[in-house]
Amino acid sequence: MELNQRKPDFNNLLRVLKCEVPTRPTLFELFMNMPLYERLTGRKVADESDLESLKILVDAFCAAGYDYVSTHACNMQFKSSDGRQIKTKSLNDGIMITDRASFEDYHFPNPEDYNYSRLEKIAPYLPEDMKLMVMGPGGVLENVIALAGYDNLCYMLYEEPELVQDLFDAVGSRLVKYYEIASKFDSVGVIMSNDDWGFNTQTFLSVEDMRKYVFPWHKKIVNVAHGSGIPAILHSCGYMGDVMDDIITNMCYDGKHSYEDNILPVEKSYERWGGQIAIMGGIDLDFLIRSSTEEIKARCENMLKLASKKGGYALGSGNSIPEYIPYEKYMAMITTA
Repeated sequence: MELNQRKPDFNNLLRVLKCEVPTRPTLFELFMNMPLYERLTGRKVADESDLESLKILVDAFCAAGYDYVSTHACNMQFKSSDGRQIKTKSLNDGIMITDRASFEDYHFPNPEDYNYSRLEKIAPYLPEDMKLMVMGPGGVLENVIALAGYDNLCYMLYEEPELVQDLFDAVGSRLVKYYEIASKFDSVGVIMSNDDWGFNTQTFLSVEDMRKYVFPWHKKIVNVAHGSGIPAILHSCGYMGDVMDDIITNMCYDGKHSYEDNILPVEKSYERWGGQIAIMGGIDLDFLIRSSTEEIKARCENMLKLASKKGGYALGSGNSIPEYIPYEKYMAMITTA
């Protein structure tokens, strides 16, 4: 099912991430959803982690007009006690680590034990000038919260700060190794560090604690990418106003993804930080659901015009494309490019 007539050109995404003007409007998403991938290709996805399913993702991203395909490097994960696959759950579900003893008993994954070969095997299948964007198995803070529980982590910050440091080090070091392995494959053109950091009005932890426990590991992740000659994008939901300078000047991310109108619309984010860091996506999910296709097209056109001279912008949603986004609304957005 061929929707897009243009060939992938990964250099356009690189131009965006260098805060330059791409040769044509460029699309960006963290990921979409299985029914959409299947609709774009007319083929069924059996197992997202196998090579054949990755080929379907390649074809889906091509059909929609992207210059890259988003994927995980392997099936590594930090296992919690809550194995349920549900749409929404508490930040306190699935707690595995509550004290020093449970920390010592927990079996942390070894990134070197996993199979990354599909990153090599997919290379001959990738269209010319298309690359992979490798996501992580969650992020530093996300995985710590999943293992310790949000409420419990807040108590631990005051009662057992050394344990908190050890927990962040255990998670962060493994994510750094994961990206280090993945970034060595020629098929990988960019890494995505996906780690939600905040609520609508503040970060999950105090800015001081974010700088102490979370940000040093993100700086190491960016250094891994840049050391391999590829850019790094941060996906993080929530209020970032107090830490954007850290993201730009300390961690040195090339692009920032995830924006919400009720926090700071992407247009205002671009006016404030455009040129300092690439602004990726940003068309609010609630807006995509509630607005008409004409309103969606108009906002996307205006956003592309806003960025047409200064560059450093790729069109896409504020977060991802979940199954509840109507197909025609998604198409209204991407066909504007």
